[in-house]
Amino acid sequence: MLNITIGDKTYNFELANLLWWLIIGLIAGLLASVITRRRGSIVTDIILGIVGAFVGGFFLSLIGLTTYGTVGTLFAATIGAILLIVVIRAFSYRGRRRGSV
Repeated sequence: MLNITIGDKTYNFELANLLWWLIIGLIAGLLASVITRRRGSIVTDIILGIVGAFVGGFFLSLIGLTTYGTVGTLFAATIGAILLIVVIRAFSYRGRRRGSV
């Protein structure tokens, strides 16, 4: 068990939960990368999937949807990761001219 204290609050994390976050993040990041034809490393896919879980959960709550269980978490994380990729691409291609490599 990992204990993290921030201010006067202590948060407890079990190693199994952290491992589960990494696995879900990896799967969601890989799915999003395949769907959007993005090339990246396993580490970036994990980060993309974990951050995507928060983005996807927030986005789905905005449109009134709730997910449950592992499949729901994976769905929300994949949707969020896809949204992150789209936004990153929109900002990274903004200054480039079309047709140039």
